[in-house]
Amino acid sequence: MLRRHLPLALVLLIAALALWLPFLLPWSYDQIDWDAVRAPAFSGSHIFGTDDIGRDRLARLAAGTRITLMVAMAAALVSLVVGIAWGATAGWIGGRVDELMMRIVDGLYSLPFMFIVILLMVVFGRSILLVFVGIGLVEWLTMARVVRGQVMALKQRPFILAAEAAGTPSRAIVLRHILPNIAGVALAYLMLTVPQVVMVESFLSFLGLGVQEPLTSLGILVKEGADDMDMAPLGLLLPGGLLVLILVCLTIEGERLRDRFS
Repeated sequence: MLRRHLPLALVLLIAALALWLPFLLPWSYDQIDWDAVRAPAFSGSHIFGTDDIGRDRLARLAAGTRITLMVAMAAALVSLVVGIAWGATAGWIGGRVDELMMRIVDGLYSLPFMFIVILLMVVFGRSILLVFVGIGLVEWLTMARVVRGQVMALKQRPFILAAEAAGTPSRAIVLRHILPNIAGVALAYLMLTVPQVVMVESFLSFLGLGVQEPLTSLGILVKEGADDMDMAPLGLLLPGGLLVLILVCLTIEGERLRDRFS
């Protein structure tokens, strides 16, 4: 049982450490120690050393992990809400409405979603709130298709037909019968959406279009580490390894849930 949920447990442990470490460390993620610029690991109070301007690497790693996971969860929830609303509406109404709504989804699929996110960043600014919304609004397409298929299948089930024959309003049928029955599938694909969002956020931050200073994220830390890897390889290995671990664990857990509910 424990082995089956080990990936999720690791992610929860990483999130807990990222949340509580700032209260235990003597240095904040943006505090500069002028006496310990580029300090090596285990140098005084800096467990993993400092970066090129004297900021504690462990504190910045905790802050970056916290921001990356927060962006990922918020954007995934935006994707969940929009995808379920769009897919459930299309699948339940059917006919020309369904055809029109899904052609819109197909059209959005043909666009380079990274270009859309970058365009949003450029036009509306690079606030962290826009990062949440922008990434979420380009990650809902798969969720909408999955939910639509589930709703269309459920519409033909006897208990749904009986509810319609009894005169139950469509809204009540959707809320009481449709949505509870697709919750498991939606949760599974939500777990698969989170690692995709982590990758998008990290890539945007790597390009300088995501989270902005003084905040940091794993993408920013990877970029800073890559720029300085010849002198301080730990600055790249720590955030890069943590990012890979989070992505692998979330993908494994998402695939396990998908196999269970599909």
